[in-house]
Amino acid sequence: MPELTEDRTFRDEDWYAEDLADRRFARCEFFWVDLTEAVSRGAVFTECTFGNVQFNASRHTDSAFTRCTFTRCNLFEADFTGCKLVGSTFEQCDLRPLAVSGGDWSFVGLPGADLRGVRLTDVRMREADLTGVNLTGATVTGVDLSGAQLRGCRLGGADLRGSDLSALDPLAVERAGAIVDPEQAVLIARALGFEVG
Repeated sequence: MPELTEDRTFRDEDWYAEDLADRRFARCEFFWVDLTEAVSRGAVFTECTFGNVQFNASRHTDSAFTRCTFTRCNLFEADFTGCKLVGSTFEQCDLRPLAVSGGDWSFVGLPGADLRGVRLTDVRMREADLTGVNLTGATVTGVDLSGAQLRGCRLGGADLRGSDLSALDPLAVERAGAIVDPEQAVLIARALGFEVG
């Protein structure tokens, strides 16, 4: 198992296309680090802080960023496959176009985030804070949104098929043109007070 790096600060470092493999970090701080086109497989970041970090076109597979804070980071064309981001928060980050497939993003904080056109597929986002998130035209399929905070979400034209929308108040979101499957349509109709027979 790789050595654990703890309580270190990395500042103004060039990690362009770095292979992070399965490195492990705990309570580390990363400021102005260039991780453009970096790749990780099985890397672990626990309670780390990322400030003004470039994640552009980076690829992460089966890695964990748990209880981390991302502030003013750029994730343009970043890709997360099977990753765990439980309890992490994103503030003032550029998150599009972002692709997330599988993994666990439960309890993630993304309030007010611009997620237009992103791809979120088969990922667990239980009790995530998505208040006021702009998901216009996004693909949000097979996503577990149970208990998520969705008030003020903009879902126009979003593909929501196969996702758990049990926490969705259809009157508290912008929804014109959002695509749902028949089962979701019944759930939404009931939430609006209709009897489906």
